[in-house]
Amino acid sequence: MTDTTQSVTWLTQEAYDRLKAELDQLAGVGRAEIAKKIEAARDEGDLKENGGYHAAKEEQGKMEARIRQLTQLLESAEVGAQATDDGVVQPGMVVTVELAGEPMTFLLGSREVADDALDVYSEKSPLGVAIIGHKAGDTTSYTAPSGTQVTVTVIEAKPYTG
Repeated sequence: MTDTTQSVTWLTQEAYDRLKAELDQLAGVGRAEIAKKIEAARDEGDLKENGGYHAAKEEQGKMEARIRQLTQLLESAEVGAQATDDGVVQPGMVVTVELAGEPMTFLLGSREVADDALDVYSEKSPLGVAIIGHKAGDTTSYTAPSGTQVTVTVIEAKPYTG
């Protein structure tokens, strides 16, 4: 993706702390452990046919990608700022909408918040972008990834309390 605009991601304090701890672990102990695995596998000899070496290098690549993802996410996070309880949809709110004639309730924010009781939709998703700034009773629409125009009505928006 070549988008150079940095967007803010809403996170609870708990989610921020959990992700920060994961980043600290990966960037510290995790890197040291993977370096030891790679060194041990390298000592086994021929690298072309060394499955342990290739597996450790692949694991290292995935870990480095997660470190970059977490770093970017945490640098652009809006943490713990509870949404204003004014009924206007914004990140950090539990939103109920009517979509395709069915009610749907979800948290508008980062998937990293990971609330098992609620689905989470990104504020950057087509649905999220369409409903931000709207309040109960407002009807709007957005273009789904399939190209279909989807109508959505906001039923309720209240701050997420965890």
